[in-house]
Amino acid sequence: MVERRYCPCASHGGFLMLVLLFFLFFFHHAPMAAAADAPPPLPPQKAQDILINLSSVVGTNRWNSSTPVCDWTGVTCTRSGSGSSLAVTNITLSNYGISNRSIFASICPIYTLQSLDLSRNSFTDLGDLLSTSSCRMKEGLLSLNLSSNKLSHRLSDLSGFPQLEVLDLSFNLFPSENLSAYLGSFPRLRSLNLSSNKLIGDIPVSMAGSLAELVLSGNQFSGSIPLALFNYGNLSLLDLSQNDLNGAVPDEFKSLPKLQTLLLSGNNLSGKIPPSLNVTTLTRFAANKNSFSGLIPTWITKNVRMLDLSYNHLNGSIPPDFLSHPGLQSVDLTSNMLEGTIPNSLSRSLFRLRLGGNKLGGNIPNSICDGMSLAYLELDNNQLMGNIPSELAKCKKLSLLNLASNQLQGPLPDGISSLEELVVLKLQNNSLNGHIPNTFSASLSTLNLSQNSFTGQIPSRVFELQKLSTLDLHGNNISGGIPISISSSTSLIELNLGYNALTGTIPTMATTLSTSLNLSHNYLSGSIPSNLGSLIELEILDLSYNNLSGEVPSSLGSMQSLTQLVLSYNHLSGSVPRFRQDVEIDIEGNADLINGNGNNNSISTTGKKKPHNVVIIIFTIAGAVVGLCVLAVIVMMSLSKRIYRVEDEGLSTGESVSQIINGHLITMNSIHTSAIEFMKAMEAVCNHQNIFLKTRFCTYYKAVMPNGSTYSVKKLNSSDKIFQNGNQEKFAREIEVLGKLTNSNVMVPLAYILTVDSAYLIYEHAYKGTVSDLLHGEKSDVIDWPSRYSIALGVAQGLTFLHGCTQLVLLLDLSTRTIHLKSTNEPQIGDIELCKIIDPSRSTGSFSTIAGTVGYIPPEYAYTMRLTMAGNVYSFGVILLELLTGKPSVSNGTELAKWALSLSARPDQREQILDTRVSGTSIAVHSQMLSVLNIALSCVAFSPDARPKMRNVLRMLFNAK
Repeated sequence: MVERRYCPCASHGGFLMLVLLFFLFFFHHAPMAAAADAPPPLPPQKAQDILINLSSVVGTNRWNSSTPVCDWTGVTCTRSGSGSSLAVTNITLSNYGISNRSIFASICPIYTLQSLDLSRNSFTDLGDLLSTSSCRMKEGLLSLNLSSNKLSHRLSDLSGFPQLEVLDLSFNLFPSENLSAYLGSFPRLRSLNLSSNKLIGDIPVSMAGSLAELVLSGNQFSGSIPLALFNYGNLSLLDLSQNDLNGAVPDEFKSLPKLQTLLLSGNNLSGKIPPSLNVTTLTRFAANKNSFSGLIPTWITKNVRMLDLSYNHLNGSIPPDFLSHPGLQSVDLTSNMLEGTIPNSLSRSLFRLRLGGNKLGGNIPNSICDGMSLAYLELDNNQLMGNIPSELAKCKKLSLLNLASNQLQGPLPDGISSLEELVVLKLQNNSLNGHIPNTFSASLSTLNLSQNSFTGQIPSRVFELQKLSTLDLHGNNISGGIPISISSSTSLIELNLGYNALTGTIPTMATTLSTSLNLSHNYLSGSIPSNLGSLIELEILDLSYNNLSGEVPSSLGSMQSLTQLVLSYNHLSGSVPRFRQDVEIDIEGNADLINGNGNNNSISTTGKKKPHNVVIIIFTIAGAVVGLCVLAVIVMMSLSKRIYRVEDEGLSTGESVSQIINGHLITMNSIHTSAIEFMKAMEAVCNHQNIFLKTRFCTYYKAVMPNGSTYSVKKLNSSDKIFQNGNQEKFAREIEVLGKLTNSNVMVPLAYILTVDSAYLIYEHAYKGTVSDLLHGEKSDVIDWPSRYSIALGVAQGLTFLHGCTQLVLLLDLSTRTIHLKSTNEPQIGDIELCKIIDPSRSTGSFSTIAGTVGYIPPEYAYTMRLTMAGNVYSFGVILLELLTGKPSVSNGTELAKWALSLSARPDQREQILDTRVSGTSIAVHSQMLSVLNIALSCVAFSPDARPKMRNVLRMLFNAK
């Protein structure tokens, strides 16, 4: 028998050898296989060639082929793992004005790309390339930013990004589709921003489980907040604000243990604040402008640092320790129904506290400034009593103090008005007394002490404040004369000293005054100073109920911006100078004063008519008209020669620049290019009979071309000195850009003409008046609600378009007088060029002097001196209020926005805001007007941060029922 010996090594040697050979083979050939599958390295020269080709598509001259590609602006390179070569990993082409989708053919070969930023351009669609597998760039891309374009195709055009972690498609025009199915195709997504699009339906819930940031604000999502959203346990940021969500908020926040920021503002959510929001990680919570009710949760500020629950229906009192938690920075509980007192203890880190528009009573706590961090304190429109605590002077960082409309009494404590950083001080509508302090902060921009019981004289130092733009002391018991130091004020745009006991004569006023000058209901005597005529930017002048005598100076007729002149109940004589037809004039109670402005919207055209004076005025006017006609013919002949010389001879070497008129067509429309003749346009400007509209900055002329076509020629007034040598090229560039805009609700220039000291823009002429004419004109009928609503929508669409342009267009002067009508319900926003071409440094006044029309100027402009989108939204809100009420923006010295806000604070009086001639026509009209009123009130909110974006305003208007 053969012995069988067991030898482990021998028996398994073959097997182990096979295993060893397998691994040797695998590790030898696997890299070769991977190398065969992976794309070949992108040589530096190849990358540079691709980017040079890309630069030609983009039109940028910032990329120079003589320098390494990794040194180019907007290009970032990273060294590859084991090798020494650099790979292009980031391209940023934000705000280049790109609209050509062929750019993707140049970018797609760059497979090393990890981040691509094409935000703030003009793409309307992306084409098919990004949805195909042939685009190699998609394979490793981690971040894609296409925000602030005009993309309106399906979201599903973007697909197949296996590694994508960050996707920003905000501020586009994407329509709604099956988002849940689409978003599920991004398996590694950590951050998704779809805000400010046109998405509707339910909140999507099928997304990557790794999602940490979800921003869906500014859309039209409806329904309730889905429970499935709480399955995304990695969420740290959730923004559902400015949608149409309703119902209660699910009490499931314990499922989101990493949540840091929760934004639910501007929806229709109701019920109570859910207890599960007591998440230790939550640091910011905003749920303002909803319908939350019940008590304020005592625990909510233990972790939250920034809290906004304003404009809800919360009731009860503020918990005693609510404001004292360490780390608390900002609390806004404005416009709720809170009662009780203000807690004594405040966190040392609290810098913003807004409790206005409630029913809080008691005293202002002496300890309110113990933390010494407060910069913004707003306690207005409550029922606070007692004295203003002197301890407020310990708030050394205080920038805004608003205690208006309470029941405060006693003197204004020393030290408060002189706080070094104080910009806005509002104490109006209380029962404060004593003298006005003699010292104020050098930073002070707005001071309102009106409707109190202050006595004594106006301190002269107040007019030495170089930043003071608004001073309102009306409705006190102030006596003495107006300090002569007022003439040295350099920023004052609004002054109201009415309803006091001032005596003496009217001194020389600050030339910067532009909004209003109100000296009514005093005991001022003497004559009206002729130098008031130098206030060419002033819009309202009220000198009524004084003891003024003598004639009205003829110089007042040169006040180009005046809209209201109130001289009633004085002892004036003679005749009122000639004004524009749209100036409201009131001379009632002056027995010897007549008004020759027969066609004006006069409140009272005469005190006592004198036929003899009327005859003199008629002959005077007739003589003046004849003189103007002769002058117009001479000027027209002179201009014709100048124009012919330019067109026929061109620019000769010895010819003065002042003799040149340069015309340029912007439009490419052959109908206009063949019709517009610059000579005919200038001839029309020389004939004053062709004037059909005058605004603060412009004069419009009607021009008929030889072929019978009619155009509007707008002359930009030269009083602001915005057209000087060296400035014409900038003007031409800006107008060229604006001329390429296309929106039916925006007046876009077709051509422009430049002279050495002025400029003219040419438009299509389809003028049916302004919205102001329609609503407030002498012959205007009652306009039905559908027409008013169409105007509101049209203006909103135009303004939304301008705010969404690649190069943002802000409006310097948005009012019903700058909105033209092609028909009763087809509005067009005019004067879009003003903020681009007016140079405040060359203006006759500061920026504050020219920023808008009285009644439309947002409150913050008084101290920021800066145009903003939020400021434009405020002006639009005033326009909405005009459409809703039928009232002008300012009536009897009261701004429409302030009047509407004060009435709206009491829900039972909201009906009084609406124009009853219209609101009573049907239940549907009444309901829609109330919805639009809510939108208007949100637009004119005091705080710019509380106002919605125009895109959201437009959405809310579309949904108003």
